[in-house]
Amino acid sequence: MLKSCQYCGRIHPKNYDCGRKPKRIKRDTKAYRFHRTQAWQDKSIEIRRRDHYLCQCCIRLMHGTMRKHNYDDLSVHHIVPIAEDYEQRLDDDNLITVCGHHHEMAESGQIDREVLHEIAKEQNEKREMQG
Repeated sequence: MLKSCQYCGRIHPKNYDCGRKPKRIKRDTKAYRFHRTQAWQDKSIEIRRRDHYLCQCCIRLMHGTMRKHNYDDLSVHHIVPIAEDYEQRLDDDNLITVCGHHHEMAESGQIDREVLHEIAKEQNEKREMQG
């Protein structure tokens, strides 16, 4: 049976893939489910507080920093991804606050994981010294 395709506008068989139909992103992963838990929400807030709600890469003037004290578009980044090591998902030494720009760089490997681990450890030590 031929149908008009809502994605490309052409007429072709009903089950034909014209290549224009958006691909579905699999969202039912262990990492995806974890990011919806209260434990993650609480830990995310704790790490942002630890890092004083600032991008830890920008404050160190790393890799394409636009301004030193960046508090916009922040997220908490898993240095070792949950998919690689689920056990480190709530480990303070594996979490760091970064802006969107540095998050993308960290995800793509443009910022070395060891550097990010050192920053996270440094932030934890500062927190312990303060109280």
